[in-house]
Amino acid sequence: MLKKIFLVGIGGGIGSVLRFVVSLLIVRIRFPIFPLTTFVVNLLGCFFVGILVGLSLKNNWLDENVKIFFITGFCGGFTTFSSFSLENFQLYQAGNYHTLVLYILINIIVGCAAVLLGYILTEFF
Repeated sequence: MLKKIFLVGIGGGIGSVLRFVVSLLIVRIRFPIFPLTTFVVNLLGCFFVGILVGLSLKNNWLDENVKIFFITGFCGGFTTFSSFSLENFQLYQAGNYHTLVLYILINIIVGCAAVLLGYILTEFF
């Protein structure tokens, strides 16, 4: 178990640093009406996790430690949106379409509401 925790930590650290570097590169592109940095990072993370899951499921190329390092650690550190997207893909694959739609809506609506609530609470400090 300690090895898995270490793999997630190292992968997550690398993913977080890479997210920061990618953000620094993208922020140079002036696109004021759209959060381009987050969009690109999320898109790259989702694309990479799709490749990893595909290799793992179709070819059985990745052992458990490699999946933990890259999918949970690296992709999780790079963008948690990739984890969210993977969970949605898994719900789709399992045929849980109602849960899929509900999960997407709840995450977006409750997530935005949590940001708003957190912001509102700062008015009291």
